[in-house]
Amino acid sequence: MLKDSRTQFNESRRADARRPPLTARSGSRGRLKACIAAIASAAMLAGCGGGDGGAGPAAFSVVASGDIAKCNGAPAAQSAAARTAALISRDDAIVLTLGDNAYDNGTPEEFANCFDPTWGAFKERIRPSIGNHDTYTADTAGYFGYFGTLAGPDRRGYYSFDFGGWHFISLNSSGEVSTQSAQYQWLVADLASSRGTLCTIAYWHYPLFNSGSNHGVSPEMKPIFEALYNAGVEIVLSGHEHLYERFAPQTANGVAEPARGVRQFVVGTGGYTTLDTFGAPLPNSEVRVEGTWGVLRLTLGEGQYSWQYLPVGGGAPRDSGRDVCHR
Repeated sequence: MLKDSRTQFNESRRADARRPPLTARSGSRGRLKACIAAIASAAMLAGCGGGDGGAGPAAFSVVASGDIAKCNGAPAAQSAAARTAALISRDDAIVLTLGDNAYDNGTPEEFANCFDPTWGAFKERIRPSIGNHDTYTADTAGYFGYFGTLAGPDRRGYYSFDFGGWHFISLNSSGEVSTQSAQYQWLVADLASSRGTLCTIAYWHYPLFNSGSNHGVSPEMKPIFEALYNAGVEIVLSGHEHLYERFAPQTANGVAEPARGVRQFVVGTGGYTTLDTFGAPLPNSEVRVEGTWGVLRLTLGEGQYSWQYLPVGGGAPRDSGRDVCHR
């Protein structure tokens, strides 16, 4: 079984070498304008009886999970992180990490010895977010040293990019997140500049909503969540609690709003050795899965998305569904 996992990792490394790189949002505006012009031209032809209006961007898949690499001195191939890494396909265009990438302290050695032999197989596809355990080494040297420019500019821990007609925002929930913070001001500006993008995902470590019994909610993230809601963002992904939970679309105050609320997933099941359990479910909690490691796979299309929560060990997805973007 471990030999098969290693084979898959090596094949994924070769596939990554052939895959065109993702680009930051500032470098994608030319392509976006070109796509808009092409779509407008196709629509004009369709209106004149000269075509079918053209096709939108092709759907693509994204995998996400947090709380990943914990080896306890054992070989990385024996870790739960190796088992979740085996769920990632060469066809997954992007891999999002939801914080706490390498335990216990995010040291360069923990990244080299536990994260890199497992999830590092997909490094060029990873767009990470930072977790509290990643900051326990001076200057967050392990995280920023390992991911480099993949972790965004200026070692600040937040950035955004565009891919396949979707906008992605990675935030630093271990940093300052108040409405007066530089990160919040950057986020508001980023949301304004990306208003022309139909669908948006934001992701970070500490979940605003969480029914888990270990960590619970993170109320300091409410201003961030509210800014995302006001901008019409579709999805928020978080980790921290070592379980899986999906919420119905809701406001930052936890009020269900099917028409334009933000759908939050908690996916803290990337491989940390101890898994958490649920307490009393919060309002709007729709699905809760505990006791298994796994990853969330999103299939993102033009104005729509679907999801599956895939557990290690195979078998049917433990959660699945679909929805449309509301902008």
